[in-house]
Amino acid sequence: MPDKKTIEKARKDKREGKSPSTQAGEFVHEEIDKIRHGEHGARSTQQAIAIGLSEARRAGVDLPPPKKGKVKESTRKSAEYAYEAGQGERRPKRRPRVSKAVSKVLEHEPKSTASHEALSQQAKRAAAPRPAEARSAAAKKAAETKGARGRKQAAQKAARTRARHA
Repeated sequence: MPDKKTIEKARKDKREGKSPSTQAGEFVHEEIDKIRHGEHGARSTQQAIAIGLSEARRAGVDLPPPKKGKVKESTRKSAEYAYEAGQGERRPKRRPRVSKAVSKVLEHEPKSTASHEALSQQAKRAAAPRPAEARSAAAKKAAETKGARGRKQAAQKAARTRARHA
């Protein structure tokens, strides 16, 4: 169950005109924090991200499930179910035994999948197949929705990083 703070952050992102994937990012951040604090683990970084995306869909973020052939059929079905539940198209079935079993399994999974290094590697792997044009367009849109204050902070951070690496 996502925190009220997380839901509010996602709503704020929506009001600011940010994309559904950015809104869902708030839920992914929360999931990463849960793993880092030892609430549960994840078999892989992708699993941690998938849990966050599922939470986002259930919370009503307009993030449609992946197209057929992009991911495993069971994954797609699960995403479809979460999306429909979040959009109010169906009432989710309560399955306490299944829920408890999943929680128990996740408790024994590694916590290192949410490390800075693991997330960095995942981000690089995800960006690699995308063409430079798509990456550039995403960066431009991010800068557009950041606002003047956000751009200034980002520029200051970049300057500090350059100074540190010099």
